[in-house]
Amino acid sequence: MTAAVYHIPVMLAQCTEGLAIDPNGIYVDLTFGGGGHSRSILNQLEGGHLYGFDQDEDALANVPDDPRFTFVQANFRDLKKYLRLYGVKQVDGILADLGISSHQIDEPSRGFSTRFQGELDMRMNQSAALSAKEVLNTYDEGKLHRILGMYGEVKNAKTLAQAIVSERNQSPFSSTESFTVFLKKFAPRGKEFKYFAQVFQALRIEVNDEMGALEEMLLGAVEVLKPEGRLVVMSYHSLEDRLVKNLIQKGKFHGELEKDFYGNPIRPLEPISRGALVADAEEIEANPRARSAKLRIAKKVKL
Repeated sequence: MTAAVYHIPVMLAQCTEGLAIDPNGIYVDLTFGGGGHSRSILNQLEGGHLYGFDQDEDALANVPDDPRFTFVQANFRDLKKYLRLYGVKQVDGILADLGISSHQIDEPSRGFSTRFQGELDMRMNQSAALSAKEVLNTYDEGKLHRILGMYGEVKNAKTLAQAIVSERNQSPFSSTESFTVFLKKFAPRGKEFKYFAQVFQALRIEVNDEMGALEEMLLGAVEVLKPEGRLVVMSYHSLEDRLVKNLIQKGKFHGELEKDFYGNPIRPLEPISRGALVADAEEIEANPRARSAKLRIAKKVKL
């Protein structure tokens, strides 16, 4: 399985440049996937080392045979714990390409896409207990309303949550195809595919606790970065980007930036890029997934 087939990295050059790689440094690719970003980093390492994280066992097929690389099959929320197991206390740079990989979307059995018939699964870690089918068939109406509205920004979330509970009492949800047919009744005319994407996104985020994992990862990344170490994060929807942006700019996920007695900002990271970087028109044409990508780069403040 080649990386090109598995997943096409977005803004590959910008991500690698953002790390400001020291050939002898220690780096972490928190979303190994097809290994595209990792290979780019390894090309610039000499005596350094790269740790690649991925909770999806499918990624194992892409692990390079390279003594400078260590694969960690784990959720990136446990970044700090696993680095400690390898005796690593500080690193020079951390890269995270958030969201879902092309391979996961294009594999029907994973249930991430409305384009294929498959089981309503959506687990990034295939050994995890909670699946999309479980969410749809067991969550109460209030909880469904909350995740559809919060994670999918579904405008008729309350109506849809009520309908899901009513429908499952007659016939439990099991496949992506039957669920999509059900959703058509609630989708705005002419915007069906956008609506499906919003609902599937909400379910995927809930199944994988993506927002909770992201918060834990970002806080862990701040702790393990060396002073002047780089954090490079690419996100694909506003919920993710808002957390990354707030931590970089304000030093916390919620609230306003605090300043010390002299008016200096109190935050562990300093932005390198002015705002978010986005893909150019040429890349978007070649890889439509790049259209929604936002790349933010920061460095650990030197005390």
